[in-house]
Amino acid sequence: MRRHVNQRQAQVLELVRARGTVRVADLARELGISPVTLRRDIEAMAARGEIRRMHGGISRVDPGRAPAPSAAAVEGGGAGAGLVVGMVVPTTEYHYADVVRGAREAVEARGARLTVGLTRYLPGEDRTQADRLLSTGAHGLLLTPNWEAGSPGPGEGAWTAELPVPTVLVERWAPPGHPAASLDRVASDHAHGAARAVQHLVELGHRRIALASRATPTTARLRAGYEAAVSALGLEPAPPWPPAGPGPLSDADVFARTLDYLCEAVTAGGVTAALVHSDTDAIMLIPRLQARGVRVPEDLAVVTYDDEVAGMADVPLSAVAPAKHEVGARAAALLLDRLSAAAPETAPRQHLDLLPRLTIRS
Repeated sequence: MRRHVNQRQAQVLELVRARGTVRVADLARELGISPVTLRRDIEAMAARGEIRRMHGGISRVDPGRAPAPSAAAVEGGGAGAGLVVGMVVPTTEYHYADVVRGAREAVEARGARLTVGLTRYLPGEDRTQADRLLSTGAHGLLLTPNWEAGSPGPGEGAWTAELPVPTVLVERWAPPGHPAASLDRVASDHAHGAARAVQHLVELGHRRIALASRATPTTARLRAGYEAAVSALGLEPAPPWPPAGPGPLSDADVFARTLDYLCEAVTAGGVTAALVHSDTDAIMLIPRLQARGVRVPEDLAVVTYDDEVAGMADVPLSAVAPAKHEVGARAAALLLDRLSAAAPETAPRQHLDLLPRLTIRS
């Protein structure tokens, strides 16, 4: 009997070494054994460091790469004992400072370790950083790909669904039908945040409200929520955003266009309020608007989006704040749950949208 077990495990080891990664269901079918028997073999082999367990499959252990912990180690030392969580983000500043902090606290609270790779929004760097973290022993990934609109364009990002470890998208989403749409994800519901700002301004009596946002991965969702609220509340449309000229614009050019747009929208377009993304842009715009005869808030009420520094403006600004810390914490918890030996492989994937909150200031 023991000889049969050894032969079976040797066959599993040979197959996984040849292929790199193998799905448990496919392997059980190929070997003609039950998934229960195969999982028992996998537990024993993972405990010896011969293979790496992952959600729904197994992979080979490369030289110099730490094996995944066994089920006994996980159950004995907490849900994350011995686990390494890799996190790929554009930066650890501004919006992502709190996201990373939330993830780190959640990971460390469960006895695991967080390692971070930064992309600085460079093309292709997200995949490079993900591969690097995997090569150094990450058992799962929290991933913020460099998708300009917050979601992948045509033909973009399919690699995220092909990673050999459990992966959770953070502050990104993929449309139905895209391979990455099947991944777990946790994100701020920016559309809801923008709509909430519009609703607040309507409650103050404004009927023509503008949106001013430079192009960021957040902008598309902000505009979707803004336009939905304008339609749902029966508001008068603001003047359209001026079309972009040929070629990329510098930050100074973008700022100048935003200033010109808001001045024109107030003086000729009947706009009396605006949602401005981000806080820093709003704080820089306000004195320049006033210098051109647009008083804030008398002529133009301003709500900002992000709430990083809105409360520190000379006149504190009302702002919508995404739940950045909670996004990181929830994403990390979801990933650790996937990595837990107790997690059923058939558990449904989750898409969590966390609602931003509006802080009203004087």
